Amino acid sequence: MMDLTIWHNPRCSKSRQTLAILEEKGFAPTVRLYLEDAPSEAEIKDALAKLGMDDPRALMRKGEDEYKAGGCADMEGDALIKAMAATPKLIERPIVFNGEKAKIGRPPEGVTEIL
Repeated sequence: MMDLTIWHNPRCSKSRQTLAILEEKGFAPTVRLYLEDAPSEAEIKDALAKLGMDDPRALMRKGEDEYKAGGCADMEGDALIKAMAATPKLIERPIVFNGEKAKIGRPPEGVTEIL
């Protein structure tokens, strides 16, 4: 049995669609409401590794007001990770984790690659 977790925002249509795809396939993932239960810096680093991303900026929602207001465009590396931990709205969503693999649900169907 797979131990799936989704970093989920119920107000996001892509997040809802991704969760629905998992449930349609018979999975009952652990749902982490990451805006309320913010991931730590270590968890964000772990997510980046599982996603195969070297640049933390690749995991960020660059269109959010908080990105511009927080000066994220001028940050690098660990400063970006700190910003995501402090303001989880900056984290791209949803992210599905399956063991040592992870996938962002954009498009939602893409998460089936790690099932």
